[in-house]
Amino acid sequence: MGFLEGKTAIITGAGLAKLKDGSPGAIGYGIAMAYAKEGANLVITGRNVKKLEGAKEELEKNYGIQVLIVQADVNAGADNKAVVQSVVDQAMEKFGRIDVLINNAQASASGVTLADHTTEQFDLAIYSGLYATFYYMQACYPHLKETKGSVINFASGAGLFGNYGQSAYAAAKEGIRGLSRVAATEWGPDGINVNVVCPLAWTAALENFQDAYPDAFVANVKMPPMGHYGDVEKEIGRVVVQLANPDFKYLSGETLTLEGGMGLRP
Repeated sequence: MGFLEGKTAIITGAGLAKLKDGSPGAIGYGIAMAYAKEGANLVITGRNVKKLEGAKEELEKNYGIQVLIVQADVNAGADNKAVVQSVVDQAMEKFGRIDVLINNAQASASGVTLADHTTEQFDLAIYSGLYATFYYMQACYPHLKETKGSVINFASGAGLFGNYGQSAYAAAKEGIRGLSRVAATEWGPDGINVNVVCPLAWTAALENFQDAYPDAFVANVKMPPMGHYGDVEKEIGRVVVQLANPDFKYLSGETLTLEGGMGLRP
């Protein structure tokens, strides 16, 4: 096993999804695979229990680690602080420690222009992304302070570069980046490093988008200079693992674009 053996990671939005060829097709699940390979026990959350159960079965069978699944949905109509606290309490009851928090979950109404966005669509992105990250970071903080752990939050090129039709999504993701930078400043003295990843990977959702809206796909989805889209485990998950590696502890408050050369910025 690897450097995370005996440690615990919480990964939001980590249900099982596969591509047509049977390979992993969700970023959260790809991250879970990478962490499992390093020996971490996992707490995975999501809205779809069936997908969580599928992830648990495969991860435990293939890597010999323990997985706790918790259905959790941060949304405008929920007592979100209580929802998140329940996840954290169950994680502590099961494993007794939290070493890594990965805020990956996000929903949005992509493709709707700013002028046409409804309040409900805006709330969908802000609650599932920004508020969820806020509540999970607050709830995990005392435990991460004990373990001198790591936080990895997810943002997007949509916010970095102002992608068409992604106003609420971009707003949520840029809010997450700001929150992460403040946390890196405030939590650095506690030994907690906080970083942000902006990924571009080939997922089941992207595959479905290509099938359903081929013209929109061609117009909006560009091939990175590297000539391929990221693999959710090998090219996204393994970087997220390294952000929890003691060798990278001095790296904090940064945004990493894993977009195969497409995320260039000053």
